[in-house]
Amino acid sequence: MSDNPSATANPLVALSRLGQSPWYDFITRDLVRSGELKRLIHEDGLKGMTSNPTIFEKAVATSTLYDGDIQQLADEGRSPAEIFEALAVADVQAACDVFLPVYEQDPNGDGTVSLEVSPTLAHDTEGTVREAERLWAAVNRPNVMIKIPGTREGLPAITRCLGAGINVNVTLLFSVQRYVEVIDAFMSGMEAFFLTPAASTQRAPCSVASFFVSRLDGKVDPMLERAANHGHVFAGQLRSTIAIANAAAAYDRFRQSLYLPRWHQLSARGAYPQRPLWASTSTKDPRLADVYYVEALIGPRTVNTLPPETFAAFREHGQICLHLDEHVAQAPRRLQALSEHGIDLGAITSDLEADGVSKFAASYRSLLAGIEAKAGALAAR
Repeated sequence: MSDNPSATANPLVALSRLGQSPWYDFITRDLVRSGELKRLIHEDGLKGMTSNPTIFEKAVATSTLYDGDIQQLADEGRSPAEIFEALAVADVQAACDVFLPVYEQDPNGDGTVSLEVSPTLAHDTEGTVREAERLWAAVNRPNVMIKIPGTREGLPAITRCLGAGINVNVTLLFSVQRYVEVIDAFMSGMEAFFLTPAASTQRAPCSVASFFVSRLDGKVDPMLERAANHGHVFAGQLRSTIAIANAAAAYDRFRQSLYLPRWHQLSARGAYPQRPLWASTSTKDPRLADVYYVEALIGPRTVNTLPPETFAAFREHGQICLHLDEHVAQAPRRLQALSEHGIDLGAITSDLEADGVSKFAASYRSLLAGIEAKAGALAAR
């Protein structure tokens, strides 16, 4: 049963009516050129777009659309890293132009397209700041968002970039404790921004905090199954609930932050909330519905970035029900039960952060190797 019976028949459009913005976790050149992106915006209520090295790796490796540019840039003596950046910047610029009307209508971060700093800089504060500033200038669009990993070293980079007026998507968040630190880094950045001369003439930067969801169940569920097999009778009942509980706990911290006097002062000066963004919401476990995590995490002042398959599945059969408050209420009990079964959530989220950085860095290296190989093959023709 829908909480919004008058909502449109398209569940994606209905999400916006309940305060959640659907974004697209995918980018490729033909998506823009074919007019498909514009259609998604107008027909499905698409509000934004995210990208990462893995997405770009697939786009470049599986398409011939980039071959001409790769060959030309290689002939100019560009390195694989420089070629990738040129391709990525062009794609993001084109997508930003399509999303610009959405951005102009909504100052809270919708209508933005995210471009990630090199994941090889995840533990390099100064390198991250330099690259974020360079990418911001290279794209030269008000609605680009620069993705910065929410690592320990990423926190001061987040503050400094926001202080410089750069839109920031904080990515690779798994831990609620780290998310609390991100909230502080965000507010510090906004406070710094409002001390600059630009604050009197420039729109305040916007930000989201990307909390990764389903990957956590992928780690925890096998542990719960082993615990159940070793006599922990109720461990099995927690299967596929911990990722949602963890995200709900983060959402609760977000809502609490909006009552802080510190936030009230920022809001009065024109700051917009740093909304939680649910990432990794595709379903990895075949025993679960393909929209399991999407449906569970519908809530006001949130974003969900969906890969194309999950986006299409939710359009087709997603159910619009507000259960996030229920999950917030249940989260402490579920997370405590996890601890009672001897499973250390803090250690798991730390491992997931390290693994996420490693996988994106591997995709980045693979992407550069693929560009180099393609450039060589094209030159040999």
